[in-house]
Amino acid sequence: MDSLITAAARALAMGDPFGALNRVALREDAPALALRGIAMGQLGDFAKAKSLLRRAARAFGPREAMARARCVVAEAEVALVSRDLAFPTKELAAARAVLEAHGDNTNAAHAGYLEARRLLLIGRLDEAERRLARLDPAPFPPALRVAHELALAGIAMRRIRAKTARTALDSARDAARRAGIPALAAEVETAAATLSAPAARLIAREGERTLRLDQVEALLDSGALIIDACRNAVRQKDRIVSLSRRPVLFALARALGEAWPQDVPRAVLLAKAFGARFADESHRARLRVEIGRLRRLLRGIAAVNATPEGFAIAPRAGADIAVLARPVDEDHAPTLAVLADGESWSSSALALALGASQRTVQRALDDLAAAGKVQFFGRGRARRWVMPPLPGFATPLLLPASLPGD
Repeated sequence: MDSLITAAARALAMGDPFGALNRVALREDAPALALRGIAMGQLGDFAKAKSLLRRAARAFGPREAMARARCVVAEAEVALVSRDLAFPTKELAAARAVLEAHGDNTNAAHAGYLEARRLLLIGRLDEAERRLARLDPAPFPPALRVAHELALAGIAMRRIRAKTARTALDSARDAARRAGIPALAAEVETAAATLSAPAARLIAREGERTLRLDQVEALLDSGALIIDACRNAVRQKDRIVSLSRRPVLFALARALGEAWPQDVPRAVLLAKAFGARFADESHRARLRVEIGRLRRLLRGIAAVNATPEGFAIAPRAGADIAVLARPVDEDHAPTLAVLADGESWSSSALALALGASQRTVQRALDDLAAAGKVQFFGRGRARRWVMPPLPGFATPLLLPASLPGD
């Protein structure tokens, strides 16, 4: 490797893409193409970056398997940053295996972190955690230590473990300082800001107020019966009844929880659960059926009792009831939460991240665009959707995360 290639690689490692391009911008050999691709990726020209990296992979000879594998890893990182979540994960896994076989443990670990970050983005937290558990960041450069700690913090925030997330972010901040890369330090500070921003709203007898993530964690550990409108579940400590696929039952549970300890008239329950403006006997019969289903699901943590006017919920063992609501009242809050990272997303990537159909996501995007809350650029398959971050709000509780029973 010649001196210009070495100097360009060092510049990229320090987050200086212009310094790298000054050395290799006019060169067409395979190493230069690869470095140019990485530089363009750092500058945000993802289409050019992918093109250069693919050219570099083709330019490396058949005996240069490790160089080609590094190009695959770099292209996967560009795809992840550009939110192309459908990039071929099998190719990335094969590249990681090649790098491990050739003793390039640093780049192999980088490939592992890319796999973990993708799993985190699409809400597959258990798989992301298992991937991270196979990686020991101690022998790697500080920049990889930042990636490790940020992934741990992301998992902890989605699982509402504020203390674990804060510890990981403190470690990430120290590693970013040692790395000396401003972009990494900024990424850590952006992630840390979510811990002090409102993450949810608490609706209880005392009124309504916003909660930070650590306050949400304390509430979930308090023993109170929580009607969780962020995850569409009813929970009390370790007991979780998921109603994410039972929207009518959850609407009933939330209405009862917001009124507790008072009852809710039948007409109000019919309007909230079924959207019924005028109740007839068939509506009342359906309400009785759904209330019976809710009773069976909540058996052991709460009772649903009939009253002369309607129904009331009563927690077991004298616990309090609180409703944990989203930080913003918005029909398409999960879509906004994903877009709030400031990156540009395709509708297919959003569908993958949200676990919804692409048509459902497209309808949500059209509604949000009509309301002026998101913007798009490009046409057809090249269309991307963006929005500025939600000001002053954390989003972990809006993002997809599986619960027992889902």
